[in-house]
Amino acid sequence: MLSEPRSGRLAAWGNALLAGFVSPDDAVLAIVGEDAVHRVAGLPGESAPVGLTLALGRLRALGVSGLRVALPVPGHPLGLSGPPEFNARALEAEEAVVCHGAGYGLVPEVYEAGPDGDVHVEVVWHCLPVREAPPADVPSLGEAERELAEALRDATAMLTRLDVAGSGPVAEAAIDAYRARAERGREALAPGYPPRAVRVLELAQRVGLLVALASEHGHGGAVSSAEMAARAEALRPVERTARRALVAAYNSVVEERERGVR
Repeated sequence: MLSEPRSGRLAAWGNALLAGFVSPDDAVLAIVGEDAVHRVAGLPGESAPVGLTLALGRLRALGVSGLRVALPVPGHPLGLSGPPEFNARALEAEEAVVCHGAGYGLVPEVYEAGPDGDVHVEVVWHCLPVREAPPADVPSLGEAERELAEALRDATAMLTRLDVAGSGPVAEAAIDAYRARAERGREALAPGYPPRAVRVLELAQRVGLLVALASEHGHGGAVSSAEMAARAEALRPVERTARRALVAAYNSVVEERERGVR
């Protein structure tokens, strides 16, 4: 949750491309980000992995009109619709992109090579059949925004009670630094997304970062195993809420199109 998921970049900028808001070159540049290269394997009609520009064009020709994000974890198949084979691959990667308009999905496989400080990252997106059905447990933007406000308040209060190191000024400083880095050189979402989606995405990232900081920055005052278990249990629904909101934000343009808003 500390960084933008690759599935989020692919869906957001892929949707902008499909809607005609950006050029193929600009979309691919944004999707690849700091990685070295992205390719798509298993695309219908192709015997070998192909580049993103060709892949996105081929998916459009196959009837794809939008892209949704899935961020599943064990026990929570968020954004998935089956079949089991695709769900298992997505669960292993903890993310996927599900096509709207045609029965395909994309699951990333990341390869890293090189020494610390000079890591070369390549991503292969595996194109697999998916079931065309409503995605699991994805809220509307309005629902996500309300849930996030409650989750942020509850998480802050709970972490303060447990005297967790990540609940005070350390967390705020880290969140501010993360936001500053995130705002340099990239948009929160791709062109074509509504302002509310941007707001929900940013709040979801903030809540997710707070959860990560609480998990990573020592035990604070929660020194007993019972207190540590209580903190983990309290954080679990907060993290779930943040993931649900991320998916809602990335998927919002497709959901609005389905409802006839656009």
